[in-house]
Amino acid sequence: MKVHPAVLLASLCVVGATQAIAGTQTGLVKDVYIRDSDGLIVVNLAGTATLKPGCALRSYWIVPNEKTDSGKRLYALVLSAQLAGRPVTIKGKDTCTRWGDGEDIESVNLSATQQ
Repeated sequence: MKVHPAVLLASLCVVGATQAIAGTQTGLVKDVYIRDSDGLIVVNLAGTATLKPGCALRSYWIVPNEKTDSGKRLYALVLSAQLAGRPVTIKGKDTCTRWGDGEDIESVNLSATQQ
């Protein structure tokens, strides 16, 4: 089956555009909220996020699955940064699957230098 070059190019543009829309924010961790009933972990940073998706009506970030190893690592890094008073950069997934009005976290970066 031959794929038409225009279809391939359009598909790549959609994938690239989806990644570009995901939110990002750098700042100190203001709040970490954990709910026992369902394990939800909510993170608030100081400052303003950019490029949040339309579903992210609130400014907070959500650990997408706190039961996985990666979810536990995301939580540990956010908590460590909060306790150390160090800024982090959170990049989103462009989804609000864990909680309907907060963007799911794709990555958390704790830089080596303090800002």
